[in-house]
Amino acid sequence: MVRILGILILSAVMAGCSSLPEPLVSSNKAVITDYDTWLNDEQGDAAEIRLGGVIAKVTNLEQKTRLELVNLPIGKNGKPDINVEPKGRFVAYIDGFIDPTTFSEGRLVTVLGQSDGIEQGKVGEFDYRFPVLSASGYHLWQVREKVIVYDQPLTGFPCRSLHCRQSRYGYGHSTGQVIQSVE
Repeated sequence: MVRILGILILSAVMAGCSSLPEPLVSSNKAVITDYDTWLNDEQGDAAEIRLGGVIAKVTNLEQKTRLELVNLPIGKNGKPDINVEPKGRFVAYIDGFIDPTTFSEGRLVTVLGQSDGIEQGKVGEFDYRFPVLSASGYHLWQVREKVIVYDQPLTGFPCRSLHCRQSRYGYGHSTGQVIQSVE
């Protein structure tokens, strides 16, 4: 009985960690989540698309906002993978006003919507054909950073005792690592 209860609790926690934010949920079971698949999609405008990326440019128009995004692959939870090189760009149109201070260049966003053709534009002076997404939902992500410090005494082994800091000041050293995660 305890074992079954433990499995149920673990399943609930794991489901909560990997679930999509509400604005990105779709009733369509065949949502396209891959940039290349979207570009090669034979259904065209009929398919629903969920893609993420880095905001390159925000333009507020009279009735909607144009987001130019640099594509990043997304996980099952909709989070863009910041450990992968970006591939391609696309444009997402969102109805209404989106504050360009909140949705600033460099922020991560995931959008859900319908394919809406191709738009000619420029990236710098380069002519570019942007695939267009008419967004019905979106989620802005935050990048969190944490620093992990490793105490390294002269022995070369990580120090895991109460005296690590004392030995470091005398003759050891510390190394560290910054870890970024999308939340």
